[in-house]
Amino acid sequence: MRRPNILIFHSDHTRWDTLGCNGNSECQTPNIDRLAAEGATFDHFFVQNPICMPSRVSFLTGQYPGALGILGNGIPVPEDMPTVATALANAGYRTGYVGKLHFLPHANRNHQETHPAYGFGHVQISDEPGIYEDAYRAWVRRKAPEQLAKTVLGKPPDAQVWAKVVRFNDGIKHPAERQRERTAVWEADDDLTHSAFIGEQTISFIEENKDRPFFCVGGFFAPHPPWVAPKKFLDLYDPEKLSYPALPPEWEARRQENPIAESKTKATKHGFYARVSELDHHIGRVLKRLDELGLAENTIVIFTSDHGMCLGERLRWSIGMPEDCGTRVPFVIRWPKGFPSSGRTVSSIVEAVDVIPTLMRAAGVQPTPAMQGRSFLPLLDDQAGDYRERPSALTESRNWKAIRNRSHRYVLHENGSETLYDLQNDPVEYHNVAGDPAYTAILSDLRKELGRRAIETQRRLPNPWSY
Repeated sequence: MRRPNILIFHSDHTRWDTLGCNGNSECQTPNIDRLAAEGATFDHFFVQNPICMPSRVSFLTGQYPGALGILGNGIPVPEDMPTVATALANAGYRTGYVGKLHFLPHANRNHQETHPAYGFGHVQISDEPGIYEDAYRAWVRRKAPEQLAKTVLGKPPDAQVWAKVVRFNDGIKHPAERQRERTAVWEADDDLTHSAFIGEQTISFIEENKDRPFFCVGGFFAPHPPWVAPKKFLDLYDPEKLSYPALPPEWEARRQENPIAESKTKATKHGFYARVSELDHHIGRVLKRLDELGLAENTIVIFTSDHGMCLGERLRWSIGMPEDCGTRVPFVIRWPKGFPSSGRTVSSIVEAVDVIPTLMRAAGVQPTPAMQGRSFLPLLDDQAGDYRERPSALTESRNWKAIRNRSHRYVLHENGSETLYDLQNDPVEYHNVAGDPAYTAILSDLRKELGRRAIETQRRLPNPWSY
């Protein structure tokens, strides 16, 4: 029997509650919702770090950021780092990565240099749209060279500093007015966006490898800012009709003192949702081609994200926080030939490090000893009785560690301070109850659980003989 194909759509900044299939009545995601209707959505899926680089390398290696020593952005991933692609290629898979990988820092390097493959047989890496001379700009130059200048959205500040210090000039003319933090209309043709590039090149990879088992990741930059999207996707939403998060009284008072808070949230949501809907559109293109090629019944398809972001909660519009808006992300999976019960929601706590070991088990490939995740394959085969559920999800950052179970989140900070949220009474996590005597026993239990997880996830070098 032929091994299943594996197709992963890996987005950036997408929170769990962004999708229609997860209860969002505002954001339009018909193609991802169809995936969920034909498969399953996991509503307690958590990443191991709430920013890009550590989350992505953790996901593709099945290892925790602390074990990898990569807890923040800007740390180059060693070129010899084994990933899932390394193991699957050894088992006969054709492996490909298109789009945002983010295993190397963006700002302080020349993107025209050959990118390390990290085990993938085919790589077309473009970590940001239009900013560097990379695979995306080469694609636009081939398709519509006269529109290349319209795809440039402004060089990031760190890249500007690096280029000035080392006197690096890639020849890209960046606009004087940067658009990186505001919602705006895409000026080039709609089929020249970064998301269109990922959709088209993912389809090309599938077409070229349809006769062999393949593993392919489409790494979308969207809905990461800048929130620049084709007009037809911006027109799906009226920013004035978008909801504003409900705030506790003390936070609402602060919002009243900040006259731009509501308008900023709605403008951000407008661009964010438009980018999600555009991403969903190109996922639909890939799924349609998968159907046309007769590959859908033997292809595992996944949609997920590296982390989420705040959309006005705590009057923030940012990333990097341990709370659900930063660490709880979508995980939608469609299984070949359907689940025993399609369209269901799986509520077991699952971590992003668990995905790769699960896929390898499904492909009949042995996970490597370095992989720390736990296969949740029994949940997909309706054999939940054979699955030992995780009691908590672990998230790690440079200066804190956090665990999240069904009812509480506990955060231990570098300076020794603690944060405890009662998710049953405070689901958006506004009130720290770590100092409340009523929570003494819960606090003690969660301290113990965090200690247990720290021991469980520490990295052990191979011991050739136990003594």
